[in-house]
Amino acid sequence: MCGIVGILGKDDVAAPIVEALRRLEYRGYDSAGVATIDKGEIARRRAAGKLNVLREKLAREPLAGRAGLGHTRWATHGAPIDENAHPHATDRVSIVHNGIIENFRELRDKLAAKGRNFQSATDSEVIAQLITAYIDEEGASPIDAFRRMLSRIRGAFAIAAIFAGEDDLILAARQGSPLAIGRGDGEMFIGSDAFALAPFTNRVTYLDEGDHAVVTRQGFEVFDSGGAPAQRREIVSSVSDAMVDKDGHRHFMAKEIHEQPEVVGHTLARFVDPTAAALRDFGAGFDFRKLDRLIVSACGTAYYAGLIAKYWFETWARLPVEIDIASELRYRDIPYPKKGGAVFVSQSGETADTLAALREAKAHGQRIGAVVNVAESSIAREADDIFQINAGPEIGVASTKAFTCQLVALASLAIKAGAERGVLSKDDQTALVAALLETPRLIAEALQQEKAIEKIAADLSKARDILYIGRGVSFPIALEGALKLKEISYIHAEGYAAGELKHGPIALIDEHVPVVVVAPSDRHYEKTISNMHEIIARGGRPLLISDKRGIKEAGDVWAAIEAPETHPLLSPLVYAVPVQLLAYFAATAKGTDVDQPRNLAKSVTVE
Repeated sequence: MCGIVGILGKDDVAAPIVEALRRLEYRGYDSAGVATIDKGEIARRRAAGKLNVLREKLAREPLAGRAGLGHTRWATHGAPIDENAHPHATDRVSIVHNGIIENFRELRDKLAAKGRNFQSATDSEVIAQLITAYIDEEGASPIDAFRRMLSRIRGAFAIAAIFAGEDDLILAARQGSPLAIGRGDGEMFIGSDAFALAPFTNRVTYLDEGDHAVVTRQGFEVFDSGGAPAQRREIVSSVSDAMVDKDGHRHFMAKEIHEQPEVVGHTLARFVDPTAAALRDFGAGFDFRKLDRLIVSACGTAYYAGLIAKYWFETWARLPVEIDIASELRYRDIPYPKKGGAVFVSQSGETADTLAALREAKAHGQRIGAVVNVAESSIAREADDIFQINAGPEIGVASTKAFTCQLVALASLAIKAGAERGVLSKDDQTALVAALLETPRLIAEALQQEKAIEKIAADLSKARDILYIGRGVSFPIALEGALKLKEISYIHAEGYAAGELKHGPIALIDEHVPVVVVAPSDRHYEKTISNMHEIIARGGRPLLISDKRGIKEAGDVWAAIEAPETHPLLSPLVYAVPVQLLAYFAATAKGTDVDQPRNLAKSVTVE
């Protein structure tokens, strides 16, 4: 989760950039750097390590210049060394980047074949080299070169660029990663969030998904994903020194839903080497070859992540998995196997029932793994192996980004198990990892349905009861969708396996009970759609969530939400987004307290 700062100032900007980076260091702290335009040329200082190392370097080697960029890095591609630190630069342009460029290998190979000399092992440098190629080889202007670069790259990103000979220009763009513009008096600023901009201005404009902006000291112009001029609302930020803010969103939950392309990308980077399209070396003490059975346990949303993981472990690793709610597992007198392992999932790492269940399993000789967001938590400290996610602080009580990041960690763990147990070939592993690496982009695409979902949710908010159904890995997503709706809108909702509908719940169906049907185009699709038509025949109102082909083949439905096509077993990572947004907008339509719903707490530390 890298941090970005840019300033077009009245005086030298290196020192204020470093101060702003200090406020963003929680987003990344393995290297940092500053670039400025000094006498028409690009000048840089970069340093591996925490921000103090860069500050000391600047004290020895000061930077002049009234226009500049800064970056604090959390490494994804390339080790945390000086050469891989941002900003990256050529003699024409310097850039900072947050996110992952999915097609960087293809672009890098083409540019290298033309004689472009790369200085780093990062995916980000391809941005600078591509811009430079358009300027040098085709005579493009900085703005045209930047726009052409955006048309070539794929992934989730926030990018800012400064140019040699241009003392009054910053170009910026976002797709799946946040970026904000701050307006001063004859000065302009950009930053990853309002927290970074707070020392300079409280007049902040957040770029929308797919936007790019041309920034000068006199103001800025924003262009949407189609290249058309766009108006974006300026807000007066009330951000304080707290480490988190709402980034222009109405609620923390909305912010956290929209952070998912970014944080999922960073969790991926912890477990996957994108350059090699292979798993990293993690969980060395968790040898799946020695396990006869795996227990997965958690509470609430984390339990549904574990339920999805059961499908993955059994499919990819042929490893029998027992999944149970932690408050049940701890009190069941179960026969633990001699060669058994247990994985416990908790965002906070302090969930009381989960911690108690962990201790029970550990007392019976089980190898313990923990999927947690907080490395210093109790569950993390007591586990044998920690599989830490990188969701960042999650303030909203209803878990969103932690859920998808938990799924990334569990999917990586299941692939590791399949490889160690000889179930997955090298080609199988590569295919699964490649599918995982597409997730940030696909989540960003799913978020583009936000406005359509908001309209549908306004109707759903009037219902008293709502059912959710799905099959396979979509069944836990149905359960999670129902839970989200209950948590924050207080509408009664239940999730069911689609095949169970006619074993009781179908008695509830009438024109007043909407049914959310989670049905990607996978091997379960036809059966799920058959269940949906049973609902239609009884006067029910189905809301179908499927991909383009699935919606087309389903026939007439009350409403539909289109999701991107994705790998069948990885669809939960993408389909989580529309059920989150449905719940969020239903709650806002009802006027409930989204971030702090009644009777609930973020971390459940009592039984």
